[in-house]
Amino acid sequence: MSAQHLQIDNLSELRTYVQNTICQQNELQVGAFDITERILVRGRRPCGIFFCLHGPRSVKLTAIWETDRNTILFYSSSGERVCKTQLVHAPVLRPALV
Repeated sequence: MSAQHLQIDNLSELRTYVQNTICQQNELQVGAFDITERILVRGRRPCGIFFCLHGPRSVKLTAIWETDRNTILFYSSSGERVCKTQLVHAPVLRPALV
């Protein structure tokens, strides 16, 4: 599992980074497949975002941005963690988005 450090300034950059990373790891064309996201909530407080790229042949590739540790965890289609990105500076996830 590889780890790297990255600065992300807004949620749009976060979405783009996650999609590009998942596609690069799995040799997929960026933008060819739908990606969905869901805000994760703990105690009525947003604590992250779950991303799911719906790939070919019903393959689902996922990533989770957790705000407490400020990391993005990437998972293979089998659920194995394949990459971790530590964010130096991350966007704010506001409760209004829930």
